[in-house]
Amino acid sequence: QVQLVESGGGLVQAGGSLRLSCAASGGTFSRYHMGWFRLAPGKERDFIAAIRASGGGTYYDDSVKSRFTISRDNAKNTVFLQINGLQPEDTATYYCAATAKQFGLRSSTSYNYWGQGTQVTVSS
Repeated sequence: QVQLVESGGGLVQAGGSLRLSCAASGGTFSRYHMGWFRLAPGKERDFIAAIRASGGGTYYDDSVKSRFTISRDNAKNTVFLQINGLQPEDTATYYCAATAKQFGLRSSTSYNYWGQGTQVTVSS
């Protein structure tokens, strides 16, 4: 069983940056592909980015790929999401997730384990 804990969210002004972290425990982190999703009020949970277990492949939603960067440190069992140029529409709860499945990393249904989320609020 993998446990995931996100951190790094907060209240920031538009144009600012945040680095979200997701610490994993209870499993062999380097075996899991990791994803970031976000859930805004009144919207569905959206895919943001994913990274292969080895770190060798990254995937982004087209709407964020110019501002968001996913990375991981397998030695520290942590995955990161760097967000630059924050905009009010980025306001959401951000979740990390883990899966051993090779395919479907853009779909939330592919992930077995989820964190509790970290809130990001962007003021204009």
